[in-house]
Amino acid sequence: MYIVILAGGAGTRFWPLSRASLPKQLISVTGDRSMLQKTVDRVLELNPKRIMIITNRLQAEETRRQMADYGQVPVDVIAEPVGRNTAPAIALAAALVTSSDPSGVMVVLPADHFIKKEAVLRETLLFGADAARSGSLVTLGILPSRPETGYGYIEAVMDGTPRGPFPVQRFVEKPPLAEALRYLEEGNFFWNSGMFIWRADVILGEMALHMPELHQKLAPLLSEQGEQTRSLDETISELYADIGSVSIDYGVMEKSSRVLMVPVEMGWSDVGSWSALPEVIEPDGKGTICVNVAGHIDVDSHDCLIYGDGRMVATVGVSNLVVVSTADALLVCDRERCQDVKKVVELLASGGYPEYL
Repeated sequence: MYIVILAGGAGTRFWPLSRASLPKQLISVTGDRSMLQKTVDRVLELNPKRIMIITNRLQAEETRRQMADYGQVPVDVIAEPVGRNTAPAIALAAALVTSSDPSGVMVVLPADHFIKKEAVLRETLLFGADAARSGSLVTLGILPSRPETGYGYIEAVMDGTPRGPFPVQRFVEKPPLAEALRYLEEGNFFWNSGMFIWRADVILGEMALHMPELHQKLAPLLSEQGEQTRSLDETISELYADIGSVSIDYGVMEKSSRVLMVPVEMGWSDVGSWSALPEVIEPDGKGTICVNVAGHIDVDSHDCLIYGDGRMVATVGVSNLVVVSTADALLVCDRERCQDVKKVVELLASGGYPEYL
């Protein structure tokens, strides 16, 4: 089994803690090990043959530094020159696996998700790998706990078996609330986790069928390079020069007839913004969460999310606020507007403030 970790995201909704060179996956919003390190830690018990981390050149040095202590399994940090979404990154990893182990099973994981029940994830990955060895493209579907409008969904064809894998009817983009409520009631819709299991040769074959341009440009050339990943930088730069940005869902999963879904309930969160902190940290008696603070003095405040950068924080008569303090920036945000923090980053970029990105 090969573990492929997609770790090139920007994490803009966690600004100002998350920055371009030190994004969400390379930091910890809970104050301990980074999200990338936790992702690697939770798969080590699977005894993978190799771990491949696909990142970008801006983040590669810090990624390699964080991976320096993992001597029990080979870890390759592969830097894309530019971000091109998930399909090219997966094609790159699949080509490298295929060069030495064409039928090798790949597990593809995001680097920045929180999982409470890590043993359940490992057991589910092993279960899904059995179907993947037979030629299926397996994706994990999260059992929904609420009518979430911020996630994509997978509609499965339930056949009465307790755990699948189930054929996938369709992938659904982030729905309006009425649709999300209906999905929850119908019981055959699952959150799209962005986690996949497949054989390297099978995913490349599906790319040849559904994304022939990407397959032609990327996979055959990289398969000749073997696993000497340090010598691939120049080749990758040339190949990425004219590759389009396409997600693996749009490029392959929505079109393939090989897709199966395994449902799982494992205490999962994509920790997509500051508002997701209650999913990973228990609030106090007044609904407030404080991270990395010297202390918190509260006077008639409740339901706040505070990251204090080691400072003493006092709140007086406020509620439903996000307050994030770093060495050079301060964010104060309505808790219901956390998704709009991304707009702050866009305005900083367009306004000529690169030192804050």
